[in-house]
Amino acid sequence: MAETKAYSQAAGSGRYNKASGLLGKYDNVRRFWEDQLTGIMLRPHLNALTDRKRRQLERLRIADLGCGSGDGYDLVMGVNRAEPGIYDYITAAVTPETLQEYVGYDINRDLLDQAREYHGDNAKIRLAVADFSRGLPMLAEEEPFDIYMSSYGTMSHFSNEQLVRIFSDICRHARPGALVVGDWLGRYSYEWQDLWHHPPTEEFFMDYRISYIYPEEERDRADIASFALRLMTREECLVITEEVFKETGVRLRPLRFFDRSIFVGRHLATGDYNRNTPRALRHQTNSLFEGYTRTDLSTLLVDYVPRPDFEHLNGFYENFFMCCNTLVEHTIALLRNYNCRKGSVCEAPPEVPPYHPEPLKEAMHTMQAVIEGSGWLDWGDPRANIIEPHLGYSLRKLEMELQPGMGVGHSLVGIFEVIK
Repeated sequence: MAETKAYSQAAGSGRYNKASGLLGKYDNVRRFWEDQLTGIMLRPHLNALTDRKRRQLERLRIADLGCGSGDGYDLVMGVNRAEPGIYDYITAAVTPETLQEYVGYDINRDLLDQAREYHGDNAKIRLAVADFSRGLPMLAEEEPFDIYMSSYGTMSHFSNEQLVRIFSDICRHARPGALVVGDWLGRYSYEWQDLWHHPPTEEFFMDYRISYIYPEEERDRADIASFALRLMTREECLVITEEVFKETGVRLRPLRFFDRSIFVGRHLATGDYNRNTPRALRHQTNSLFEGYTRTDLSTLLVDYVPRPDFEHLNGFYENFFMCCNTLVEHTIALLRNYNCRKGSVCEAPPEVPPYHPEPLKEAMHTMQAVIEGSGWLDWGDPRANIIEPHLGYSLRKLEMELQPGMGVGHSLVGIFEVIK
């Protein structure tokens, strides 16, 4: 299968290893933006589930469909119950003693070997080879799970017919109240603007290349395998759940849809599907989170190029990128006018217009407070280690609060509850 070759190729390159930094699958944006955003969106529903299981004196069972190298385990175990106060210790929503078992399924043996390398000494993790193209027959041998999850585009490998079969098998197997997390590629990401014209009433699979793991100078020379991945909207997901209900009589109640990686989608860096993408944006956002590394903040400014005849999408992206640009420019102005000796902005702070969206106004005020509160420090490079990371978190917050949850990010994620 093409996707098996592609993922094996990526695993063998060494750039799928769980290292962090400016490059690779597990770069800074993955750790501090994408995983964290997913966890924040999942948090209230995971809290409700764990509270219920605790009252029932039961522990959690998790099925990770398309687990790769154990990504779902790291994701769920990294979710906090709340944003901790400055004195509090961080409290995980799922702790080792509240987890009964995590079972990861994947078709790719190389990625499963990688998962065993990372998690092989964890007795609560079980890994198995599985092909989901004809549903989930392996569930017949398992007790019901409390969470059936996928991550980072797993469900985009499948057609409508296959998705109905997969989710129907989940609904038949699950107990009432179980959580189901579906993760697809968003149909209208700016990364693949060239593909927007395909009608959402028809299934569309893009020719996907994992070219982003290679430095730009290597991409043209590398033999990069490609494979088909489905692009989805929220409405298309809801059509699937309706078909599942007709098939099983079990309702998948949507709890939340969210877009992930609007600002930092991986293929912004390649231009494979949109020649107008800001190629340096993800690398420079990675730089915001890199310790003792200063970033040229002007490289975070996005010159959005609209596609004709897509007024609704162009309107969203114009507003979104203008908000991000405004925050970056506001931060640059604050840094330019900051007086380290006085510990304050030497001129009147840049104005925060009252008509700006509330998330943007909050982010602008927060960046001023962070700069004035830390810029006077004489050691530890406060710009690189405090101010720039917080600009990254503020941009992430804009993505969280300005998005429509309709398929405009690299990923579209749906969180559902099983209703029986």
